[in-house]
Amino acid sequence: MNNKTIPLDYANDLMYELVKAFWDERGRGARFRVTTVGRDYFMDKCLPRIKTLDVETIIGTIEQILEEEGIVASISHEVDGRLLRLKVQGCLHESVEQRLVAKGVEPFTCIPANLVVLAIEETLDRPVELAEIKVEDGVCHLLLVLFESRPTFD
Repeated sequence: MNNKTIPLDYANDLMYELVKAFWDERGRGARFRVTTVGRDYFMDKCLPRIKTLDVETIIGTIEQILEEEGIVASISHEVDGRLLRLKVQGCLHESVEQRLVAKGVEPFTCIPANLVVLAIEETLDRPVELAEIKVEDGVCHLLLVLFESRPTFD
């Protein structure tokens, strides 16, 4: 196996082109097709480190991993009832979002947000929806909605 890494610009250019093509094909409907992007990374890097069933700690674990891995410079969160606000700075994929915005495409996917969603859904069986992505001055402001646990029919 070749251990050579590829340049970040190359990966982000490809990611931009794929996301843009998907948007051109599906429009706003594309948002609901990309919610699990990052699942393999989550299963390999994140899930083994989640040791609790506490929402705050789960989110903190994902934040720590993203910072340690250099995917984001910093990430913070605030839980307000069912609303979860994430603030992501220095994301490796920021250039993709900025290029989409420049083309008039509203941001509709975020890998760090997907990892938080996957963590909550996988460990707590609580549905989570990424409701909004705003990019301001290089910072992504994400709004997620936390729903109650799925009912069981035992």
